[in-house]
Amino acid sequence: MKNKLIQYLATGFGFGLSRFMPGTVGTLWGVPLAWGIMLLPTIWCQIGTCLILALLAIPICGAAEKIIGGKDPGCIVADEYLTLPITIIGLISPWALLSGFLFHRIFDISKPPPIKQLEHIRGGFGIVIDDFVAALLALACNHLLFRVVIPMFG
Repeated sequence: MKNKLIQYLATGFGFGLSRFMPGTVGTLWGVPLAWGIMLLPTIWCQIGTCLILALLAIPICGAAEKIIGGKDPGCIVADEYLTLPITIIGLISPWALLSGFLFHRIFDISKPPPIKQLEHIRGGFGIVIDDFVAALLALACNHLLFRVVIPMFG
């Protein structure tokens, strides 16, 4: 029962089992989480909640990796959907959800430095850390987009 629950959470309630782009499909669960976090009253509440979600992803992903087998199986998507909300910290535009999602996926898939260098880390921390850094890079891009680029043209 416990193993089934861990697999259910780790695979994004089955979305990570998608035959088509499981990481992207699984990340969709992060959109309603991010929306909820966007509605929190202060940036400190947003940061704290995002850190809690990312920290929860570590044991979930680590346990699921042991159950499923292999290093960072593609069906494990809790690392994606639980770090996605980081991309909208301090932003209030619903469009930031879309751009945050896109930036997060771009960085997670392309793995630019320093993300690529983090892939050798094992266990739940190793599964989550690259997505955490991808989310931070996406957050920076989102702030650049909404605080600099869009105001220049708006």
